[in-house]
Amino acid sequence: MTNAFFFGYGSLVNRKTHAYGEAHPARATGWRRTWRHTALRPVAFLTAIPDPGTVIEGLIAGVPNGDWRALDAREHAYDRVELSDLDDHPLPFTPRAAIYAIPEGKHGAPSMAHPILLSYLDVVIQGYHQEFGAEGVDRFFATTDGWDAPILDDRRAPQYPRHQTLTAGETRLVDRLLDDVGARRVSLTPAHSEALRATRGD
Repeated sequence: MTNAFFFGYGSLVNRKTHAYGEAHPARATGWRRTWRHTALRPVAFLTAIPDPGTVIEGLIAGVPNGDWRALDAREHAYDRVELSDLDDHPLPFTPRAAIYAIPEGKHGAPSMAHPILLSYLDVVIQGYHQEFGAEGVDRFFATTDGWDAPILDDRRAPQYPRHQTLTAGETRLVDRLLDDVGARRVSLTPAHSEALRATRGD
């Protein structure tokens, strides 16, 4: 068993998006999430930012053979940061853990040119609901900033490459919580689709 672990706080919480073993619920103290974009991607994604007063839930998973290269490639828009305050996990030892975060100065706020993909958010919320229940989803929203960002409604033609099919109940849950935070949905345009295709290389 390797002692190298990563803490996932977004799409990695959804076990359907990866095949990492030794995945367990955990909490990281001193971080919160926010929506940001980088020049490497045409849409906004979650990142973690230091916040001493906040605890976020996620999954901790072992890095296969202690080799970070595949995970670093998946998270290529982020820097890997050592994580020191990790608790509420079932491991019988203190793991050597890391969290992926976009470095300060290398990201900007979401915009119409860099919106949040609803298909990505659906994956994240499905993961939190399956791992932590409805209360965990509420805590996710409460410990995430940036809900004034535009939400690109791409459910009919999902643009997120690891998108998942939601149940009717999960869809209603996401829609209700977006309404609760006053999120603004925008329609998928040909320009957005073209930008995403160019990024994927197809």
